[in-house]
Amino acid sequence: MHRPTTTRLGLGLALGLAAALALPACSSSPNGGGGDGGSGGGGDGGGTTAGSGFLHTQGGQIVDEANQPVRLAGLSWFGMETDYFAPHGLDKQSLSWMLDQIQQLGFNTIRIPFCTQMLDAASMPQHIDPTKNPDLQGKKPLELLDKIIEQAGARKLRIILDRHRPNNNQQAALWYTAQYSEQRWIDDWKLLATRYKGNSTVIGFDLHNEPHDNASWGSGDMQTDWRLAAERAGNAIQSVNSDVLIIVEGIQNVNNQYYWWGGNLIAAGANPVRLTVPNRVVYSTHDYPASISGQSWFSDPSYPNNLPAVWDKYWGYLIKQDVAPVWIGEFGTKYETTSDQQWLKALTSYIVANKVSFSYWCWNPDSGDTGGILKDDWMSIQTQKMDALKAALAQ
Repeated sequence: MHRPTTTRLGLGLALGLAAALALPACSSSPNGGGGDGGSGGGGDGGGTTAGSGFLHTQGGQIVDEANQPVRLAGLSWFGMETDYFAPHGLDKQSLSWMLDQIQQLGFNTIRIPFCTQMLDAASMPQHIDPTKNPDLQGKKPLELLDKIIEQAGARKLRIILDRHRPNNNQQAALWYTAQYSEQRWIDDWKLLATRYKGNSTVIGFDLHNEPHDNASWGSGDMQTDWRLAAERAGNAIQSVNSDVLIIVEGIQNVNNQYYWWGGNLIAAGANPVRLTVPNRVVYSTHDYPASISGQSWFSDPSYPNNLPAVWDKYWGYLIKQDVAPVWIGEFGTKYETTSDQQWLKALTSYIVANKVSFSYWCWNPDSGDTGGILKDDWMSIQTQKMDALKAALAQ
């Protein structure tokens, strides 16, 4: 999602539709970054465990190498998908300061959005203060990503890479565009899979952010069937690295039942993503409050008590029926209205009750729709948001 105040995507919900209401890649050096993952969390928030070693799935759970249940409690730190080709805020704070704060607040995972264009040879990171981050100067985007992963691993933070969009300024309904082909998308994922093979800090690949509009699931149409595309990319990744979780977001519309972009997983139960190496698929949904879009359930007389049934219908059934894990890859709010506050309280309760993994949107304060965990000074913490998330971060 995001729509920062300067650039960025957008949930782009079908607000105007009545129905919607019902690389050549840069050169790589394998095993870039470092750290062994380990158990995450800690600090003031207490933190959930991110397990040890690489992760896999077991029914509706994510488990670690010892088959112990894991709950990923993370947030997104965006910017590598913008024309910065770097996480925003590195002109305000050091990388180490940012990661220290995230870890101390009790998060155990960071979702890093990036764009395909970031992996073009001409792309270079921008807006990094040389006095605050002297060790990041002159690095290409992948080298910067290596440093982020290395320093995250040293803090026992896990990393999920999110191919957020093809170019640096426009969200795409499908996983390919005229500029960036499906083959380029797959090749980029293979490059990243090779680069971070054996590095258990990097635990998952979020294949494409927020498929929507004509994206389908189970249609059999090679041009639009997101499920089949996810299988092609997932199997290509597994051909070089079978350790990472393959994270597959939903779509927008299934049989005229509309949900948030990338959030609708109604069809995944009957039409699962099938990979060569089993027990690696984690489905992902995105969910937002009424301040983002006036979906029909927000005006239901029973709101917010109706929300668990909405979540069960669109994605929660996969967890409750022990089909597959679901990771809430994005949810966020400015937390300024009563309705938004009720929504976050209900979703946090649902996360706790069902032991759902998640990634809050977002760390950055410059997300135009939601703001962030950081305030606009890039230093202070939005304590009301953290208080609302506290139960979800607890052990």
